[in-house]
Amino acid sequence: MTEYSSDLLRLLSTRGYIHQLTDAAGLDALATKQIVPGYGGFDATAPSLHVGNLMLIMLLRRLQQAGHKPIVIMGGGTTKVGDPSGKDEGRKLLDDAAINANIASIRKVFERFLTFGDGPTDAIMINNDDWLSQLGYIELLRDVGRHFTINRMLTFDSVKLRLDREQPLTFLEFNYMILQAYDFLKLSRDHGCRLQMGGSDQWGNIVNGIELTRRIDGTEVFGVTAPLITKADGTKMGKSVSGAVWLNEAQLPDYDYWQFWRNVDDRDVGRFLRLFTDLPLDEIARLEALEGAEINAAKIALANAATAMCRGDAAAADAAETARRTFEEGASGDSLPSFAVADPEIALVDALVALGFAASKGEARRLIKGGGARVNGEKIADENFVVVMGSETIRLSAGKKHHGLLVSAE
Repeated sequence: MTEYSSDLLRLLSTRGYIHQLTDAAGLDALATKQIVPGYGGFDATAPSLHVGNLMLIMLLRRLQQAGHKPIVIMGGGTTKVGDPSGKDEGRKLLDDAAINANIASIRKVFERFLTFGDGPTDAIMINNDDWLSQLGYIELLRDVGRHFTINRMLTFDSVKLRLDREQPLTFLEFNYMILQAYDFLKLSRDHGCRLQMGGSDQWGNIVNGIELTRRIDGTEVFGVTAPLITKADGTKMGKSVSGAVWLNEAQLPDYDYWQFWRNVDDRDVGRFLRLFTDLPLDEIARLEALEGAEINAAKIALANAATAMCRGDAAAADAAETARRTFEEGASGDSLPSFAVADPEIALVDALVALGFAASKGEARRLIKGGGARVNGEKIADENFVVVMGSETIRLSAGKKHHGLLVSAE
C-alpha cells in the first residue's frame, strides 16, 4: 500500500476507496498544506439516491472527516441531458418542477452524512443548473467546445459501449461530458475547488474537467475515483431481490434498509464495514475475522452502523429489535413493511407483489410453487391462494429473510 503524507489520502487508502488518482503526489502535497474543496456530482432523476450512490457520498464524508470541504453538486442542469455512462438507452427527460422536487428530497439524506454550514470545512450543496441554464449555446461551443475533439470523445467507454451495442446515442447525451467538464472549471473559479471524486466509470469525465480547467485557466486540479463496487456474487451494488435499495425512508422502509446490510455475503462484510461505516479499523479487523455462525455478529454490526448513519440511531435500533423478535421469537415487529388491504380479501400473488417480495405476479407464482411463501408461518403451495382479511394483522413471509404485514384498511 502506498504511503501518503496527508490525512486525506491515508484515510482513503486504508479504507479501500482509491481506484485511480490523476496525480497522487500533487494531491497529497496540496492536502497537507491547505483545506481542499472537493466535489461529487449527483443527478436528480428520482426522489432518492440509492445504495449504488453511497460510495461517492462516503467519499465526501471522508473528505470532511480529514479536514477538507465537501461540495455536493446536484445536477439540475445535467439531469436534463443524461449521463450516457453505463446506460444502454437514453434517459427520460424531467421538467424543472420534478427535478427541483427530487433535489429537495435528496438533500435530507446528505444532511445525515455531512455537516452543512458556512465554516471553512462545512459542506455546501449547489445546483449546476444555476450556471448551465445561463450558458449561451454559441458561446459554449466557442469557449469550451473547441477544447474537445470528436476523435477523443469517441474513445470514452460511455460512448464506445453504446455504439458497440448499436444503441442510439443522442447528440444531447453526447454533450454530457462537456457540461460536466465545465462544472469543474466553474467550481474551480467560484469556490476554489481542486478535487473531483467519482466512481471508476467517471474517470473519463473527470479527466476532461481537469484538462479543460488547466487549458483555460492554468489551474492545477485533481481527480480520485473509487472502485466499482460489486458484491461477492458478482452482482452490482445497490440492488436487492425486490429492487433498488433507496436511501430515503419514503422509498424504502428502515427495516428493509437494515436487512439489506444484514444479508450481505460473508465475504463482503469486512470490505463493507470499512467503506460504509465509521467503525475503527481494529474493530473491523476483529469482526471480519469471525468465522462460521459468529460472522452474523459482524453482519449485525454492519447493519446497525450503516442504518444509523443513513436513517438515524433510533431507526437502526428499531430495525435490529424487529429483526430479533422476528427471527428469534417469531413475532411481528412494528417496523416490518406493511400493506393496507382495502378489500375483504387479496390474492396471495398480489400481496407478495404489493409488499415488494416479487417484481411481478409470475415471479410471485414461482415463489409459491417453490415453497417460499408463508402466511402466518404456514407454507402455502397453492398459487391461487386468497388471503382473507379480518381484524388481525396477517404476517407474510417470502423465504427466510423477507417478512411483511397485511393490515385491513377499514
